[in-house]
Amino acid sequence: MNYIHITEENIDKEHICCAMSGKQSLAKKEWLKQRFSEGLVFYRSEERGKCFIEYIPAENAWVPIDADGWIHINCLWVAGSLKGHGHSSNLLNECIRDAKEQGRKGVCILSSEGRKREFLADPKFLAYKGFEVADVSDCGINLMALPFEESAALPKFKECAKHPAVGEDGFVLYYTDQCPFTCYWVPRVRQVAEEHNIPFKTIHITDKETAQHAPAPVTTYALFRDGQFLTQGIQSDKKFLALAGL
Repeated sequence: MNYIHITEENIDKEHICCAMSGKQSLAKKEWLKQRFSEGLVFYRSEERGKCFIEYIPAENAWVPIDADGWIHINCLWVAGSLKGHGHSSNLLNECIRDAKEQGRKGVCILSSEGRKREFLADPKFLAYKGFEVADVSDCGINLMALPFEESAALPKFKECAKHPAVGEDGFVLYYTDQCPFTCYWVPRVRQVAEEHNIPFKTIHITDKETAQHAPAPVTTYALFRDGQFLTQGIQSDKKFLALAGL
């Protein structure tokens, strides 16, 4: 399968992801447009975006890490029907090739401790590809890295990401437009929270500086409850009500 390089010039006419349409797609495309000048790269499969990779110089990534000189992979995703055909390796290899050509120190990505979690990279796959755990957070989300030289200093979480917490009771959600699913589900969760009188506060992160100092290792979607980090998994209205015990 061939892969299409999405750029500022062709993004308006390209289909980004098989799961997106309408308002979701527009929000994601607008977010991407604003990142291209910062070095963001996006490749997707020809088959309606059923697999893709999105990466950016780490100093411009919307995550609270210290990783100057590295490339950060925002997302590496392959749909179930395409798994097992080498697409993850192909896309990752292209990122590694590009990072080396840019003279970067290596490549890093968010993963999880032990088993794979939704919306995070598979730690077993990354370990197989030579990645190592560079830093860990209290909530079980790890920063994994593939250094190009043994002497390279590994990237690290900022303290706010290592020890995720907020000083408010109830549910508090930090999110960005980086993932199109937030555009769809956050308003729906907010509505059901209001209908059931569930304390629910949303904080929409709209700039890099805020994201890089957010109180969680993941900024795409970080849900807290009574001050404690709860999940990075984007919640539907039904899943949220279950979390709330309803």
